This record gives sequence, C-alpha cells and structure tokens, in this order.
Amino acid sequence: MVTSTAANEKENIEEPKAKKPLKEEKKDEMTEEDKKLEEDLGMLMQRLSEKDESLWKPSLDAMRNLIRASTTSMTSVPKPLKFMRPHYAKMKELHGAMPEGPVKKECADLISVLGMTSDEKSDCIKYRLFGSQEPIGFGYVRHLAMELSDYWKSSGVDTEEAKKRRVELEKLAHEIVKHHMKHNAEVEACDLLIEVERLDMLVEFVEEVDHQRVCHYLISCSPLTPDPDNSTLIQTAKTLYLKFGKPLEAVRCAVMLNDPEEIKRIVALTNDPTLRLQMAIILGRHQIFLDFEKIESGNQLADMNSNSHLFEYFHSLARELDIMEPKTPEGIYKSHLEHTRPFGGTSTHDSTRMNIAAAFVNGFVNCGFGVDKMMADQDEASRWFYKNKEYGMLSAAASQGLVWRWDIDAGLTQCDRFLYVNEDYIKSGTLLAIGIISSGVQDACDPASALLLDHIHSDRSVMRVGSILGLGLAYANSKRETVVKNEDGGIIVELKKVLSDNKPSATTEVKGLAGLSLGMIMVGTADHATAAEMLQYLMEKSDDLSDHNMRMVALGIALIFLGTQEKSEVFVESVRALPEPFGSMVATLVDVCAYAGSGNVLKIQQLLHICSEHYETPTDSKNKSKKGSAPPGGSTRTERPTNNLAASLAGQTPNPSGGPTPPRVQIPTSPVSTPSVGGVPLLASALPDGLGGLGITDQKKDDKKKEETRADLSSQQAVAVLGIAIIAMGEEVGTQMALRMFSHLFRYGEPVIRRAVPLALGLISVSNPQLTILETLGKFSHDSDSETAHNAIFAMGLIGAGTNNARLVTMLRQLASFHNKDPYSLMLVRLAQGLTHLGKGTLTLNPWHSDRQLLCPSAVAALFSTCFFFLDANNTVLSNRQHYLLYVLVSAMQPRMLVTLMEDEKRPGHLKQIPVTVRVGQAVDVVAQAGKPKTITGFQTHTTPVLLAFGERAELANEEYISYTPHLEGLVILRKNPEYEAMQQATSKK
Repeated sequence: MVTSTAANEKENIEEPKAKKPLKEEKKDEMTEEDKKLEEDLGMLMQRLSEKDESLWKPSLDAMRNLIRASTTSMTSVPKPLKFMRPHYAKMKELHGAMPEGPVKKECADLISVLGMTSDEKSDCIKYRLFGSQEPIGFGYVRHLAMELSDYWKSSGVDTEEAKKRRVELEKLAHEIVKHHMKHNAEVEACDLLIEVERLDMLVEFVEEVDHQRVCHYLISCSPLTPDPDNSTLIQTAKTLYLKFGKPLEAVRCAVMLNDPEEIKRIVALTNDPTLRLQMAIILGRHQIFLDFEKIESGNQLADMNSNSHLFEYFHSLARELDIMEPKTPEGIYKSHLEHTRPFGGTSTHDSTRMNIAAAFVNGFVNCGFGVDKMMADQDEASRWFYKNKEYGMLSAAASQGLVWRWDIDAGLTQCDRFLYVNEDYIKSGTLLAIGIISSGVQDACDPASALLLDHIHSDRSVMRVGSILGLGLAYANSKRETVVKNEDGGIIVELKKVLSDNKPSATTEVKGLAGLSLGMIMVGTADHATAAEMLQYLMEKSDDLSDHNMRMVALGIALIFLGTQEKSEVFVESVRALPEPFGSMVATLVDVCAYAGSGNVLKIQQLLHICSEHYETPTDSKNKSKKGSAPPGGSTRTERPTNNLAASLAGQTPNPSGGPTPPRVQIPTSPVSTPSVGGVPLLASALPDGLGGLGITDQKKDDKKKEETRADLSSQQAVAVLGIAIIAMGEEVGTQMALRMFSHLFRYGEPVIRRAVPLALGLISVSNPQLTILETLGKFSHDSDSETAHNAIFAMGLIGAGTNNARLVTMLRQLASFHNKDPYSLMLVRLAQGLTHLGKGTLTLNPWHSDRQLLCPSAVAALFSTCFFFLDANNTVLSNRQHYLLYVLVSAMQPRMLVTLMEDEKRPGHLKQIPVTVRVGQAVDVVAQAGKPKTITGFQTHTTPVLLAFGERAELANEEYISYTPHLEGLVILRKNPEYEAMQQATSKK
C-alpha cells in the first residue's frame, strides 16, 4: 500500500505529456485507405503542376474517377473533396495558365465541383460556365442552384458581355430545372425560376403527374412575392392548368388575376356543358356576372351564374337544420339575463335608437329566410315602421330586404306593398330594400334597374338616397357590359349625372352616395375615366372637402382600384393634387385598396411609417397654449409618443423619456437657440447679410408660421391602420405579424390610431372569433375614450358574424349591462348581437372562398367601407341620418354551406339536389408535401347539405361520386364514378 502511494505521488510529480495537435490526432485516426487516397491525390496534383502537358489529362481523369467513386453520408463532405481543399488555390492558378482546349475545360469542371467546399462565392457556377457542361448530380446541383440566383442578379444586363452571360445562365437553369423535375424536386425548380424571373421555362418540363403540386405551390407563393411577380406566378399556374385540360382551375386563376375577358375565353373553350355550369356557379359566388349570350347553352349558364336559385338551396339547408322558425330581436338580446345595477331602476333608453337597432337585428337574424314576426303582414309592418322617425323609417323599411334576400320574385311582391304609401322615408327605405334583395343576384329582367332608376333624379333628396344606394348594392361588382359600358343612359351614366346635378335635391349626401355606388359597381375595374370624373368633382368642391360626405366620393374612387395593384400608381399621384389633408388621405385610401388581400410587405412598411408620424391637431395646440410658456432659462421638452411607437415597431424597448429614435426637431435647452446645419452650429458672422443677430428671431417667426399652417394629417393615419389589416388579411404569417403591430400601435400611437385599431382587428379576422382577439376587443370596449369603445363593440360583431359564438354572446350580454345608460354604445351592442346571430348562424361575412384562395371584391369593398364609416361614426352610422350605411355590409353576406347537385336525367341541362356523405374537418396545409398527404384532420361524417365553419374543409366520404371542382364549398356538381359500380360488383362476387 505504501509502495502504491509512493508510485502515485511520483506520477503526480512527473510533468504531464504534451498533447498532440488536433490535426495530428485526426491524421492518426485516418485509416490506411484514407491515407492512400490523400497520397494519390497529392501525387496527381504534383503531376498536374509539371510542364509536361501529356500528364495533365491522365491526372485530371484519375482525379475525376476518385471523386466519382467516393461514397459518403448525406451530411458530410466526400473525402476526395476534403483532401483536395488545400490544393484549391493551386488548381485555380494552374487553370489560368493552361492553354484553351478540352483539358482546360476538364480542369474547370473539377474546380467547379471543388467550389462546393470553398468559402469563395460563385466559384462553383463560374467555373461550371468555363467547363464542358457535363451532366449534373444531386449534391452538386443544389450548390449550382443556390449560386445561380446571386450570379444572375450581379451579372447585369447593360453590356453585351452581360447579355451573353445571361444566355449561358439560362442554359444552365434549363439543365438544373430538368434535373429537378426528373427527380421529384418541383419546389426547388419553381424557386430557382422565380429567382431568375424565367417561370415560362416551367411549362416545358412539368408533366401531368406533378402539375397539381406545382400549380398549388405557385398559387400559395403568390401572396409572398412582390408585385408584379405575384401575377406572373398565377399566370404560369393558369397556363399549366390549360395545358393539362383543367379549365375550371384555369378560370379560378383568371378570377385571381381579375381578367373578365380571359374568363370568358376559357369558358367558351370548354366542351363539357356540366363543367361550364360549375364555372358559372363559382363566378356567381365571386359575384362576377358575365354575359354568356355568345356561348353555347348561354341561358343555362346565365341562370346558374345569376344566383337566382341560391335562396332555394339556402332554405333546404335551413329545413335540414330545422331553423326556419323566425326569431325576434328580444329572443336574441335575452334582456332578462342581463345584470342590471341595484337601485338603478329601469333604464331610460333612447327608444329611437333601440327601435333602429331592433330593425337591423331583425333583418340580420332572419336574413334570407323569407319569414319574420315583425313584418308578417302589412298593418303590423306599418306600425313597426311608424315607431321610428324620418331616417329611422328608412332603415326600418330597408330591413325587409334582408329578410327576403336573394328571393327576387317573392321579395319584390312584398316590397310592392310599400312603394305607394304617402311617407317618403318608407318609400325610400323600400327602394333600398329592393337593392338589398337584388344584391348578389343578377336577373335577366333587371327589376332593380327598372324600379330604382326612376327615382335617381327625384326632386326629393330622401328618395334619391334609397334609390342610389340600392343601385350600388344591386349591381356591386357586375362585370356585364349592359351595366358597365352602356352609354345610352345605363346605370353608370345616370350615376355620373348625379355628380354634376345642380338641383336642390342633389345634396352632398346624395352625391356622396352616388360616388360610393359608382365605386361598388365598378369595383376592381381600374376604370380611369370614371375615377377621373369623380376626382374632377372633388377638385371643383375643394372648399367643401371638410364635409364628411365627400369622404364617400373618395372611397368610391378607391374601390374602383380595389386589388388592381400597380394599375393604381398613376392615380395615387393624381389625387395628391387635392388640398391637404384630404389629398394625402385619399392617396393612402386608393393605395391600400389597390393592394387589398395581396399581403404586400413593402406596402405595410410604408403604412407603418405613416403611423409613426406625429401630427399636431388644433386640440393639441390649444392644450399647449393653456399649459403656458417655457420657464426662464430653458424650454420645455414634450414627450413624443411617436418615438416610442417607432421604437416598438423596430423591435426595441420603448423609453418613456423619448425612446431610442432621435427627435425630428431639435428642441433647444438654452435660453437662446443657435441655428445649425447638420448638427454643426453656425456663428452669426457666417449667416447671410441682414440675418446676423436678428436672423434667429426671424427664424423663430418662420417656424411658428409653419407650425400654424401645418395640416392635420391624422385622418391619413386612421386609413393606414385599416390598410395594414386589409393588405395583411391575404396571408397567414402576415396576419399574425399584423396582430403584433396593432398592439404596439394601440399602446404608443396617436388617439386617432388607437380608435382605428379595434376596427382593423375586426377586419383582419372577419367571422373568425379567435380567443385572443376577443379578449383584446373586450378590453377596448371598456376604454375611457367613447369612440374607441364604440369601434371595439362593432368589431366584436364583425369577428363573430354568423358564428353564434357562445363566449362572444356572453361578453356582449355583459356589455349591454355595462353600457346600459349610454344609448349609442347600447345600440352598437345590439347590432353586434344581431351580427353574431347573422342568419341564425348560417351566414358569413368572410370575403375568402374556394379554400381561402379567392377574395370576393364586393365583399372586401363592403367590409372596408363599413369600417371606413366608423372612423367618423358620429357623423355617419351613429348620427340621426346615415345609419342606413350599415346596409353596405349586405354585399359581404354569403351562406357558409355545402350543397351537392347532380345533372337531372329527366331534364337535360338542369340540376337537382342530392344527399351525399362527406367528411368535414379542419383544413391541413399540404403545399409542397410529398406523396398524397391527408388534407383534413379531426373530421366528422355528415350528409349534405352541411355547414362549413371557418378553416374547415370537406371531402367526399367514398368514391361513388366525382366532383367537378376540387374545393367542396357552396354549390358543387357531382357525377357518377363509372369505376365505382365495377368495384362494387367485384366485391360482391368475392
């Protein structure tokens, strides 16, 4: 034991052995085979360095064979390449010294492969172009594709040499795409061609087996790419669909591109009459109504495209769900469950506002059912109308249009009872009801035009109000030539005449509604002529732009350019000629509408920049003057919330004292301020003559004048907030980012921004009551600022529209108790309750359809317009006159149902409804996934007709039927699967 201890002590005393360097350890770990390989490569490099040219080619061939023969894992570098790395610079030097010929090209090929391990960018592709262009392999092709896009952008296009290089790069891209498509790497091929802006190459290589995956990927990428690349992606997908005989999908792409002429062309080229009917149904759901007279069986197509049978299918769904029994507003409110305050007694509500709210709620809840309890007969309806005053009568009479929605024959019969009463307000409301009934339905006889055009030039302004807004709703997004291009006194021409009318009845309200109706009918057409006439009217009325009705004309201009993207750029600059602040507000309005649903990140950044500015309103100036002047010896420094906002949007922690963003105006802290340029103070002697000494005082006066004349551009900021929502709603990631931005905007933004944020939250999640947004709006609805609270309450109705969401219903009932004494807030709570129970939970306001790929322009226009009205709610929807503007929402109301149809054998060309078993579950994103992944999860089996909630997808439960459309939504036409019966017979024989 003593011996062992002594030995241990001796070992401890001895110096530790020096460790070998890491490289030497790795060399020791190398196997004999690796050592031999390294020696062989070194010997080949030595031969290549010799002057004897006869040794070069055998050496290069030997190197090539060694590299090709090497095997390694997917995650590690092949050993020959690893051993050749120290010789990489020498190889490049030798290549430069070699004479032109096949040996030099072979050397370039070898350097290109070695470039995969090099830190120098673009060597791989650069020497590939110098080489012999041999076939490419798996690992090598990835490096070429990565470097190709960077090399393409840096090559330029100005010189002849650059053009030649681009031709060579296109050839290389051709080879890479061919390799990708051959080995099931369609996504990589698409990405490469998007980078080099040559998507047209894709059409040559895509085969029928993989065209669905490619097209799905291109369409899904379009919201993530800037303009005009997004249109190019959809255009390529359309070309591929047409190439492989998928005209229905091609029509959907043409709808995304907003190209009516292309839609007509594809429909005319389609040979299958049933498939054409399905196209007409999809166009009707999108509210694009075309003239099919020149197409075979055009009458049947027009019938299905007009949505004239929609109410029949909707009623069949209601009977299936057993909800045909009408409901009353009180049955929605359930006032007996509201907690009233003790000793408060009965609430003294403003009965006028409660009656108006009840009219809207009755219409919302019984929308499309054709039956209600408040207007069951004429006497009862008249009594109900006369409970209101003036414009209240108008809104109450218009509510019958919601009850008879889509059913033109029965609805017009009901409305006819009130067209001949003595009260103008009831007659005007009935005219508006006719427009509401006809909204989204285009009858060949055009009853709305026949009835409403007679009153558009009436001597009574109230009659003009109902008829003009009714026309706007009835023909919203109509692409028919008889509506848009009829110069012989058509709808568009008559509405334009209203703008130049000088009658006493042509009030600014009437002209504002005319502008709004023009925008809704011409939505998304980018018709510069119509927009120019409306702009000319605003120019002539430049002294009256403070009138809130002028904002409706501006909104009409913006709706004309909805979704047109770059086509609006010229007009955006044109409207800036209007006086400030109106000009900037209209320019922003047109810009945000042009990029609605596009997900364009650059536009969102511009809007955030607008929101980060600080504009002093007249109220702020008064508050400053009340606080008094600066104390002697220095000036007061005001806190700038814009710095905090800018900091928060940049991802920095805001600082209450002013934040990390430097103030835009340098505020002096000394009694005398010294003028400076770029932060360098100027001496008095350096100032121009006449300003040395007294120049400081003059400059103060100039600054004061500038502050006094500075326009209040806060209205532009409110529009920018809504713009963020309407642009981001087209893309999932952008929506989540926008929600984060809104929290910063509400916390650090100006008052006008804070008031717009709740509306933006409602706009970004329509008919999709997410818990986080509900909780946020619940807090905003108790805000001390009444306008913020009002907007939050209405936004709660928007996000819960048609969902019957139990949590939202409870929150609204609690809000009704909280705002029991405030008639305005209580009216909005009732409206939100009505919207939540829209169509008894069978309708939606969501503008997206066809698996969230198509954005209905008229629905977006309706939602955006309503939120825009709420930016100035006290003068519009909450005033005593213009609450009827809420009926603009009608264009966005659609059934969220799935009804299956089949061609009637007894009546060719006609469709009959059939019950089919379907699976309904949460949609799964399968873009770019290999194989045939499941498209839904957590499904339940139902028999059609069925309701589809937000984010749900349906698929056929068995193979008995085949659908004409890949997306089972709305009205879907099926056909028998001929192979299914054969399979059944084979199974029964077994």
